[in-house]
Amino acid sequence: YVDESLGRLNRFLRDHYSGEVGVIDPQVFDLMHGVQQALGADGAFEIISGYRCPATNATLRGTRGGGVAKQSLHMQGRAMDVRLPGVPLDELRDAALSLRAGGVGYYASSRFVHLDNGRVRSW
Repeated sequence: YVDESLGRLNRFLRDHYSGEVGVIDPQVFDLMHGVQQALGADGAFEIISGYRCPATNATLRGTRGGGVAKQSLHMQGRAMDVRLPGVPLDELRDAALSLRAGGVGYYASSRFVHLDNGRVRSW
């Protein structure tokens, strides 16, 4: 990994509510790359959410009808909510599940898939 590039990615993926910059675990980028490889896709991901500070997470928990985990891996820089233009959402989900590399959440109505490098699970 190139430290300077990781720093740029951390800034880019900062909490877009508070502006706080966290540290994204490079394994999350590896996971995203693995998903692209599994799909045979080379397009750029659209990032819905990267790092999330605890205050933002608490606010979202109170406003999103329970759809935000109390101990979200976003707060540890270990999760990303994404979509991949040109790839149906269910195919993105299935590719992520096939890797068995962490958690995969499918949010069809919000049009994104949650990827994390925590324990293998899905919802």
